[in-house]
Amino acid sequence: MLDIKFLRENPEIVKQNIKNKFQDAKLPLVDEVIELDVEKRRVLHEVEELRSSRNKYSKMIGALMGQGKRDEAEEMKKKVTENAAKLAEDEAKVTEIDEKIQKIMMIIPNIIDPSVPIGKDDSENVEIQKYGEPVVPDFEIPYHTEIMERFDGIDLDAARRVAGNGFYYLMGDIARLHSAVISYARDFMIERGFTYCIPPFMIRSDVVTGVMSFAEMEAMMYKIEGEDLYLIGTSEHSMIGKFIDQIIPEAKLPYTLTSYSPCFRKEKGAHGIEERGVYRIHQFEKQEMIVVCKPEDSMMWYDKLWQNTVDQFRSLDIPVRTLECCSGDLADLKVKSCDVEAWSPRQKKYFEVGSCSNLGDAQARRLKIRVNGENGKYLAHTLNNTVVAPPRMLIAFLENNLNADGTVNIPEALRPYMGGKEKLIPKQ
Repeated sequence: MLDIKFLRENPEIVKQNIKNKFQDAKLPLVDEVIELDVEKRRVLHEVEELRSSRNKYSKMIGALMGQGKRDEAEEMKKKVTENAAKLAEDEAKVTEIDEKIQKIMMIIPNIIDPSVPIGKDDSENVEIQKYGEPVVPDFEIPYHTEIMERFDGIDLDAARRVAGNGFYYLMGDIARLHSAVISYARDFMIERGFTYCIPPFMIRSDVVTGVMSFAEMEAMMYKIEGEDLYLIGTSEHSMIGKFIDQIIPEAKLPYTLTSYSPCFRKEKGAHGIEERGVYRIHQFEKQEMIVVCKPEDSMMWYDKLWQNTVDQFRSLDIPVRTLECCSGDLADLKVKSCDVEAWSPRQKKYFEVGSCSNLGDAQARRLKIRVNGENGKYLAHTLNNTVVAPPRMLIAFLENNLNADGTVNIPEALRPYMGGKEKLIPKQ
Protein backbone atom coordinates (compact mmCIF):
# COMPACT_ATOMS: atom_id res chain seq x y z
CA MET A 1 0.00 0.00 0.00
CA LEU A 2 1.33 3.43 -0.95
CA ASP A 3 1.86 6.37 1.37
CA ILE A 4 -1.02 8.82 0.87
CA LYS A 5 1.50 11.68 0.97
CA PHE A 6 3.45 10.11 -1.92
CA LEU A 7 0.26 9.72 -3.97
CA ARG A 8 -0.81 13.28 -3.19
CA GLU A 9 2.54 14.70 -4.32
CA ASN A 10 3.17 12.31 -7.23
CA PRO A 11 -0.17 11.41 -8.86
CA GLU A 12 1.33 11.10 -12.35
CA ILE A 13 3.98 8.64 -11.15
CA VAL A 14 1.26 6.53 -9.54
CA LYS A 15 -0.85 6.65 -12.71
CA GLN A 16 2.10 5.67 -14.92
CA ASN A 17 2.82 2.76 -12.58
CA ILE A 18 -0.78 1.59 -12.99
CA LYS A 19 -0.38 1.80 -16.78
CA ASN A 20 2.89 -0.14 -16.59
CA LYS A 21 0.98 -2.92 -14.83
CA PHE A 22 -1.76 -2.82 -17.50
CA GLN A 23 -4.45 -2.03 -14.92
CA ASP A 24 -5.89 1.07 -16.61
CA ALA A 25 -9.29 0.51 -14.99
CA LYS A 26 -7.69 1.65 -11.72
CA LEU A 27 -6.54 5.03 -13.09
CA PRO A 28 -9.65 6.95 -11.86
CA LEU A 29 -8.91 5.74 -8.31
CA VAL A 30 -5.94 8.10 -8.06
CA ASP A 31 -8.06 11.21 -8.64
CA GLU A 32 -10.77 9.81 -6.38
CA VAL A 33 -8.28 9.42 -3.52
CA ILE A 34 -6.95 12.95 -4.06
CA GLU A 35 -10.50 14.39 -3.93
CA LEU A 36 -11.28 12.44 -0.77
CA ASP A 37 -8.00 13.56 0.78
CA VAL A 38 -8.81 17.23 0.05
CA GLU A 39 -12.26 16.79 1.59
CA LYS A 40 -10.80 15.06 4.62
CA ARG A 41 -8.34 17.87 5.26
CA ARG A 42 -11.12 20.45 4.88
CA VAL A 43 -13.27 18.65 7.45
CA LEU A 44 -10.28 18.22 9.77
CA HIS A 45 -9.69 21.97 9.64
CA GLU A 46 -13.33 22.48 10.58
CA VAL A 47 -12.95 19.99 13.42
CA GLU A 48 -9.98 21.92 14.82
CA GLU A 49 -11.95 25.18 14.67
CA LEU A 50 -14.91 23.55 16.45
CA ARG A 51 -12.65 22.19 19.18
CA SER A 52 -11.05 25.60 19.61
CA SER A 53 -14.51 27.22 19.85
CA ARG A 54 -15.64 24.59 22.38
CA ASN A 55 -12.70 25.39 24.62
CA LYS A 56 -13.34 29.12 24.31
CA TYR A 57 -17.05 28.70 25.10
CA SER A 58 -16.28 26.51 28.11
CA LYS A 59 -14.00 29.18 29.58
CA MET A 60 -16.63 31.87 28.93
CA ILE A 61 -19.33 29.79 30.69
CA GLY A 62 -17.14 29.52 33.77
CA ALA A 63 -16.50 33.25 33.78
CA LEU A 64 -20.19 34.11 33.33
CA MET A 65 -21.24 31.78 36.12
CA GLY A 66 -18.60 33.37 38.36
CA GLN A 67 -20.12 36.79 37.59
CA GLY A 68 -23.61 35.53 38.36
CA LYS A 69 -24.74 35.92 34.75
CA ARG A 70 -26.64 32.63 34.72
CA ASP A 71 -28.93 33.44 31.75
CA GLU A 72 -25.99 34.37 29.54
CA ALA A 73 -24.18 31.27 30.70
CA GLU A 74 -27.17 29.09 29.73
CA GLU A 75 -27.22 30.64 26.25
CA MET A 76 -23.53 29.88 25.92
CA LYS A 77 -24.21 26.26 26.98
CA LYS A 78 -26.65 25.94 24.07
CA LYS A 79 -23.88 27.01 21.71
CA VAL A 80 -21.60 24.39 23.25
CA THR A 81 -24.27 21.73 22.68
CA GLU A 82 -24.70 22.80 19.05
CA ASN A 83 -20.94 22.85 18.67
CA ALA A 84 -20.66 19.32 20.11
CA ALA A 85 -23.28 17.97 17.70
CA LYS A 86 -21.49 19.46 14.69
CA LEU A 87 -18.13 18.22 16.02
CA ALA A 88 -19.46 14.65 16.36
CA GLU A 89 -20.88 14.86 12.83
CA ASP A 90 -17.56 16.03 11.39
CA GLU A 91 -15.54 13.42 13.32
CA ALA A 92 -17.83 10.70 11.96
CA LYS A 93 -17.34 12.15 8.48
CA VAL A 94 -13.54 12.01 8.86
CA THR A 95 -13.80 8.35 9.89
CA GLU A 96 -16.01 7.62 6.88
CA ILE A 97 -13.61 9.35 4.48
CA ASP A 98 -10.65 7.54 6.05
CA GLU A 99 -12.35 4.20 5.45
CA LYS A 100 -13.01 5.08 1.80
CA ILE A 101 -9.42 6.20 1.28
CA GLN A 102 -8.07 3.08 2.96
CA LYS A 103 -10.25 0.81 0.81
CA ILE A 104 -9.05 2.45 -2.40
CA MET A 105 -5.40 2.62 -1.34
CA MET A 106 -5.49 -1.13 -0.71
CA ILE A 107 -6.33 -1.60 -4.42
CA ILE A 108 -3.82 0.80 -5.97
CA PRO A 109 -0.66 -1.21 -6.81
CA ASN A 110 2.72 -0.63 -5.22
CA ILE A 111 5.37 1.23 -7.21
CA ILE A 112 7.47 -1.32 -9.07
CA ASP A 113 11.27 -1.13 -9.19
CA PRO A 114 12.68 0.64 -12.29
CA SER A 115 14.54 -2.56 -13.21
CA VAL A 116 11.31 -4.54 -13.70
CA PRO A 117 10.64 -5.30 -17.40
CA ILE A 118 7.34 -3.98 -18.74
CA GLY A 119 5.03 -6.72 -19.97
CA LYS A 120 1.38 -7.76 -19.85
CA ASP A 121 1.62 -11.24 -18.30
CA ASP A 122 3.92 -14.15 -17.47
CA SER A 123 4.47 -14.88 -21.16
CA GLU A 124 6.64 -11.74 -21.21
CA ASN A 125 8.81 -12.66 -18.21
CA VAL A 126 12.53 -12.45 -18.98
CA GLU A 127 15.07 -15.24 -18.50
CA ILE A 128 18.00 -14.06 -16.40
CA GLN A 129 20.31 -17.04 -16.15
CA LYS A 130 20.48 -20.84 -16.35
CA TYR A 131 22.29 -23.00 -13.80
CA GLY A 132 23.31 -26.55 -14.69
CA GLU A 133 23.04 -28.37 -17.99
CA PRO A 134 19.49 -29.47 -18.90
CA VAL A 135 19.59 -33.07 -20.10
CA VAL A 136 17.06 -35.12 -22.06
CA PRO A 137 17.88 -38.83 -21.61
CA ASP A 138 17.63 -41.38 -24.41
CA PHE A 139 14.79 -43.23 -22.65
CA GLU A 140 11.19 -42.18 -22.13
CA ILE A 141 10.40 -40.48 -18.82
CA PRO A 142 6.88 -41.32 -17.55
CA TYR A 143 4.50 -38.80 -15.99
CA HIS A 144 5.49 -38.10 -12.37
CA THR A 145 2.56 -40.00 -10.83
CA GLU A 146 3.48 -43.07 -12.92
CA ILE A 147 7.03 -42.90 -11.53
CA MET A 148 5.64 -42.66 -7.99
CA GLU A 149 3.26 -45.57 -8.58
CA ARG A 150 6.21 -47.82 -9.49
CA PHE A 151 7.38 -47.34 -5.89
CA ASP A 152 3.84 -47.79 -4.48
CA GLY A 153 4.38 -44.20 -3.41
CA ILE A 154 1.13 -42.42 -4.23
CA ASP A 155 -2.62 -43.07 -3.96
CA LEU A 156 -4.75 -40.40 -5.60
CA ASP A 157 -7.91 -42.53 -5.74
CA ALA A 158 -8.03 -42.97 -1.96
CA ALA A 159 -7.37 -39.23 -1.51
CA ARG A 160 -10.33 -38.40 -3.76
CA ARG A 161 -12.58 -40.65 -1.70
CA VAL A 162 -11.42 -39.00 1.51
CA ALA A 163 -11.05 -35.34 0.51
CA GLY A 164 -11.86 -34.91 -3.21
CA ASN A 165 -9.66 -33.80 -6.09
CA GLY A 166 -6.46 -31.91 -5.38
CA PHE A 167 -5.27 -34.14 -2.52
CA TYR A 168 -2.95 -37.14 -2.30
CA TYR A 169 -1.52 -39.91 -0.15
CA LEU A 170 2.26 -40.27 -0.32
CA MET A 171 3.68 -43.56 0.96
CA GLY A 172 6.87 -45.52 1.45
CA ASP A 173 10.04 -44.27 -0.19
CA ILE A 174 8.23 -41.39 -1.91
CA ALA A 175 6.80 -40.15 1.40
CA ARG A 176 10.24 -40.51 2.95
CA LEU A 177 11.79 -38.61 0.04
CA HIS A 178 9.23 -35.85 0.56
CA SER A 179 10.19 -35.51 4.23
CA ALA A 180 13.89 -35.76 3.41
CA VAL A 181 13.68 -32.85 0.98
CA ILE A 182 11.95 -30.69 3.62
CA SER A 183 14.49 -31.63 6.31
CA TYR A 184 17.42 -31.00 3.98
CA ALA A 185 16.01 -27.60 2.97
CA ARG A 186 15.55 -26.69 6.65
CA ASP A 187 19.17 -27.52 7.49
CA PHE A 188 20.42 -25.87 4.28
CA MET A 189 18.87 -22.56 5.39
CA ILE A 190 20.01 -22.92 9.00
CA GLU A 191 23.58 -23.33 7.74
CA ARG A 192 23.12 -20.06 5.84
CA GLY A 193 22.35 -18.25 9.08
CA PHE A 194 18.53 -18.30 9.04
CA THR A 195 16.53 -18.97 12.21
CA TYR A 196 14.20 -21.97 11.93
CA CYS A 197 10.52 -21.37 12.80
CA ILE A 198 7.28 -23.32 12.87
CA PRO A 199 4.48 -20.70 12.72
CA PRO A 200 0.71 -20.82 13.28
CA PHE A 201 -1.08 -22.45 10.36
CA MET A 202 -4.09 -20.14 10.72
CA ILE A 203 -4.18 -16.34 10.77
CA ARG A 204 -6.73 -13.61 11.47
CA SER A 205 -8.27 -11.40 8.80
CA ASP A 206 -6.22 -8.33 9.74
CA VAL A 207 -3.05 -10.31 9.00
CA VAL A 208 -4.48 -11.64 5.73
CA THR A 209 -5.30 -8.15 4.46
CA GLY A 210 -1.89 -6.99 5.66
CA VAL A 211 0.15 -9.48 3.65
CA MET A 212 -1.73 -9.84 0.36
CA SER A 213 -4.09 -8.15 -2.09
CA PHE A 214 -7.84 -8.77 -2.06
CA ALA A 215 -7.62 -10.52 -5.44
CA GLU A 216 -4.99 -12.94 -4.11
CA MET A 217 -7.00 -13.50 -0.94
CA GLU A 218 -10.13 -14.47 -2.85
CA ALA A 219 -8.24 -16.79 -5.19
CA MET A 220 -6.18 -18.51 -2.51
CA MET A 221 -7.48 -18.46 1.06
CA TYR A 222 -9.75 -20.93 2.84
CA LYS A 223 -11.94 -19.26 5.49
CA ILE A 224 -12.74 -21.06 8.75
CA GLU A 225 -16.53 -20.84 9.01
CA GLY A 226 -17.80 -18.95 12.05
CA GLU A 227 -14.36 -17.71 13.11
CA ASP A 228 -12.04 -14.86 12.22
CA LEU A 229 -9.43 -17.32 10.96
CA TYR A 230 -8.00 -18.37 7.59
CA LEU A 231 -5.81 -21.34 6.69
CA ILE A 232 -2.45 -20.05 5.47
CA GLY A 233 -1.55 -20.37 1.79
CA THR A 234 2.14 -20.03 2.69
CA SER A 235 4.03 -19.57 5.95
CA GLU A 236 5.15 -16.16 4.71
CA HIS A 237 1.72 -14.92 5.81
CA SER A 238 2.04 -15.88 9.46
CA MET A 239 5.79 -15.14 9.54
CA ILE A 240 5.33 -11.53 8.40
CA GLY A 241 2.24 -11.33 10.60
CA LYS A 242 4.51 -12.12 13.57
CA PHE A 243 5.65 -8.48 13.48
CA ILE A 244 2.22 -6.83 13.29
CA ASP A 245 2.00 -3.57 15.29
CA GLN A 246 5.62 -3.93 16.41
CA ILE A 247 8.31 -1.25 16.76
CA ILE A 248 11.59 -3.05 16.08
CA PRO A 249 14.90 -1.67 17.41
CA GLU A 250 17.07 -1.02 14.37
CA ALA A 251 19.97 -2.93 15.94
CA LYS A 252 17.92 -6.17 15.72
CA LEU A 253 17.62 -5.99 11.92
CA PRO A 254 17.73 -7.94 9.74
CA TYR A 255 15.45 -10.76 10.83
CA THR A 256 16.29 -13.75 8.62
CA LEU A 257 13.85 -16.60 9.20
CA THR A 258 13.13 -19.93 7.52
CA SER A 259 9.79 -21.53 8.27
CA TYR A 260 8.10 -24.87 7.70
CA SER A 261 4.35 -25.23 7.26
CA PRO A 262 1.60 -27.03 5.42
CA CYS A 263 -0.06 -24.72 2.88
CA PHE A 264 -3.72 -24.64 1.84
CA ARG A 265 -4.89 -23.10 -1.44
CA LYS A 266 -8.13 -23.03 -3.40
CA GLU A 267 -6.28 -23.17 -6.76
CA LYS A 268 -9.38 -22.09 -8.68
CA GLY A 269 -9.67 -22.50 -12.42
CA ALA A 270 -9.11 -25.18 -15.04
CA HIS A 271 -5.68 -26.75 -15.29
CA GLY A 272 -3.90 -28.42 -18.17
CA ILE A 273 -2.68 -32.00 -18.42
CA GLU A 274 0.76 -31.05 -17.05
CA GLU A 275 -0.88 -29.78 -13.87
CA ARG A 276 -2.48 -33.08 -12.86
CA GLY A 277 -1.04 -35.33 -10.19
CA VAL A 278 0.70 -33.33 -7.46
CA TYR A 279 1.61 -30.26 -9.52
CA ARG A 280 -1.36 -28.06 -8.56
CA ILE A 281 -3.04 -29.18 -5.35
CA HIS A 282 -5.04 -27.83 -2.40
CA GLN A 283 -2.63 -28.96 0.31
CA PHE A 284 1.15 -29.20 0.32
CA GLU A 285 4.15 -28.55 2.55
CA LYS A 286 6.81 -25.94 2.06
CA GLN A 287 10.01 -24.51 3.49
CA GLU A 288 9.99 -20.73 3.18
CA MET A 289 12.45 -17.92 3.86
CA ILE A 290 11.51 -14.38 4.89
CA VAL A 291 13.54 -11.27 5.69
CA VAL A 292 12.59 -8.11 7.58
CA CYS A 293 15.26 -5.47 7.00
CA LYS A 294 16.18 -1.83 6.54
CA PRO A 295 15.01 -0.29 3.23
CA GLU A 296 18.54 0.25 1.96
CA ASP A 297 19.31 -3.46 2.40
CA SER A 298 16.24 -5.00 0.75
CA MET A 299 17.65 -5.37 -2.80
CA MET A 300 20.79 -7.00 -1.44
CA TRP A 301 18.64 -9.51 0.45
CA TYR A 302 16.46 -10.05 -2.62
CA ASP A 303 19.50 -11.28 -4.55
CA LYS A 304 20.62 -13.47 -1.66
CA LEU A 305 17.19 -15.09 -1.30
CA TRP A 306 16.72 -16.31 -4.87
CA GLN A 307 20.35 -17.43 -4.96
CA ASN A 308 19.67 -19.65 -1.92
CA THR A 309 16.98 -21.51 -3.87
CA VAL A 310 19.20 -21.90 -6.92
CA ASP A 311 22.04 -23.26 -4.77
CA GLN A 312 19.75 -25.67 -2.94
CA PHE A 313 18.37 -27.16 -6.17
CA ARG A 314 21.81 -27.40 -7.74
CA SER A 315 23.07 -29.28 -4.67
CA LEU A 316 20.51 -31.95 -5.61
CA ASP A 317 21.64 -32.10 -9.26
CA ILE A 318 18.57 -30.33 -10.62
CA PRO A 319 19.15 -27.76 -13.42
CA VAL A 320 17.27 -24.49 -12.86
CA ARG A 321 16.87 -21.05 -14.33
CA THR A 322 15.71 -17.68 -12.99
CA LEU A 323 13.05 -15.55 -14.67
CA GLU A 324 12.50 -11.85 -13.99
CA CYS A 325 8.75 -11.28 -13.55
CA CYS A 326 7.44 -8.51 -15.79
CA SER A 327 5.22 -5.68 -14.55
CA GLY A 328 1.94 -7.33 -15.51
CA ASP A 329 2.86 -10.54 -13.69
CA LEU A 330 3.60 -8.82 -10.37
CA ALA A 331 1.02 -8.99 -7.58
CA ASP A 332 -0.05 -5.51 -6.47
CA LEU A 333 2.09 -5.42 -3.32
CA LYS A 334 5.32 -6.50 -5.01
CA VAL A 335 8.16 -4.17 -5.97
CA LYS A 336 10.19 -6.83 -7.76
CA SER A 337 9.94 -10.59 -8.18
CA CYS A 338 11.61 -13.50 -9.92
CA ASP A 339 10.69 -17.15 -10.38
CA VAL A 340 13.02 -20.09 -10.03
CA GLU A 341 12.14 -22.81 -12.55
CA ALA A 342 13.41 -26.41 -12.59
CA TRP A 343 14.19 -28.40 -15.72
CA SER A 344 11.69 -31.09 -16.73
CA PRO A 345 13.37 -33.70 -18.97
CA ARG A 346 9.95 -35.19 -19.74
CA GLN A 347 8.43 -31.90 -20.93
CA LYS A 348 11.77 -30.65 -22.29
CA LYS A 349 11.18 -27.28 -20.66
CA TYR A 350 11.41 -25.51 -17.31
CA PHE A 351 8.54 -25.15 -14.81
CA GLU A 352 8.09 -22.98 -11.72
CA VAL A 353 9.24 -24.36 -8.37
CA GLY A 354 9.69 -21.16 -6.36
CA SER A 355 9.14 -17.42 -6.31
CA CYS A 356 11.21 -14.65 -4.69
CA SER A 357 9.59 -11.29 -3.90
CA ASN A 358 10.58 -7.90 -2.55
CA LEU A 359 7.51 -6.11 -1.22
CA GLY A 360 9.24 -2.91 -0.14
CA ASP A 361 7.33 -1.32 2.74
CA ALA A 362 3.86 -2.37 1.46
CA GLN A 363 3.23 -5.13 4.01
CA ALA A 364 4.91 -3.11 6.77
CA ARG A 365 2.61 -0.15 6.10
CA ARG A 366 -0.50 -2.31 6.25
CA LEU A 367 0.64 -4.21 9.36
CA LYS A 368 2.34 -1.20 11.05
CA ILE A 369 5.76 -2.84 11.25
CA ARG A 370 8.04 0.02 12.22
CA VAL A 371 11.73 0.35 13.00
CA ASN A 372 13.10 2.61 15.71
CA GLY A 373 16.25 4.09 14.17
CA GLU A 374 18.71 6.79 15.16
CA ASN A 375 16.77 9.43 13.23
CA GLY A 376 13.29 8.30 14.22
CA LYS A 377 10.81 5.62 13.22
CA TYR A 378 10.42 4.25 9.69
CA LEU A 379 8.76 1.29 7.96
CA ALA A 380 10.66 -1.96 7.52
CA HIS A 381 11.01 -3.75 4.19
CA THR A 382 9.83 -7.35 3.85
CA LEU A 383 10.88 -10.11 1.46
CA ASN A 384 9.99 -13.75 0.98
CA ASN A 385 11.13 -16.68 -1.12
CA THR A 386 10.39 -20.37 -1.51
CA VAL A 387 13.19 -22.65 -0.33
CA VAL A 388 11.36 -25.73 -1.53
CA ALA A 389 7.80 -27.00 -2.00
CA PRO A 390 8.17 -30.80 -2.23
CA PRO A 391 5.21 -31.74 -4.42
CA ARG A 392 6.61 -29.77 -7.36
CA MET A 393 10.16 -30.33 -6.25
CA LEU A 394 9.49 -34.09 -6.21
CA ILE A 395 8.48 -33.90 -9.87
CA ALA A 396 11.76 -32.21 -10.77
CA PHE A 397 13.74 -34.53 -8.51
CA LEU A 398 12.26 -37.77 -9.86
CA GLU A 399 12.53 -36.74 -13.51
CA ASN A 400 16.13 -35.50 -13.24
CA ASN A 401 17.38 -38.46 -11.17
CA LEU A 402 15.51 -41.27 -12.95
CA ASN A 403 17.54 -44.04 -14.57
CA ALA A 404 16.59 -46.21 -17.56
CA ASP A 405 16.00 -49.22 -15.27
CA GLY A 406 13.44 -47.28 -13.21
CA THR A 407 15.70 -46.64 -10.22
CA VAL A 408 16.11 -43.10 -8.88
CA ASN A 409 19.49 -41.74 -7.81
CA ILE A 410 19.75 -40.09 -4.40
CA PRO A 411 22.26 -37.20 -4.55
CA GLU A 412 24.95 -37.27 -1.89
CA ALA A 413 23.58 -34.24 -0.03
CA LEU A 414 20.24 -36.00 0.53
CA ARG A 415 21.53 -39.44 1.54
CA PRO A 416 21.82 -38.71 5.30
CA TYR A 417 18.07 -37.95 5.27
CA MET A 418 17.28 -41.18 3.38
CA GLY A 419 19.06 -43.61 5.71
CA GLY A 420 22.18 -43.62 3.54
CA LYS A 421 20.38 -44.90 0.44
CA GLU A 422 22.09 -44.19 -2.86
CA LYS A 423 19.15 -45.30 -5.00
CA LEU A 424 15.42 -45.92 -4.77
CA ILE A 425 14.43 -49.32 -6.17
CA PRO A 426 10.96 -49.58 -7.75
CA LYS A 427 8.55 -52.24 -6.47
CA GLN A 428 6.80 -52.54 -9.84
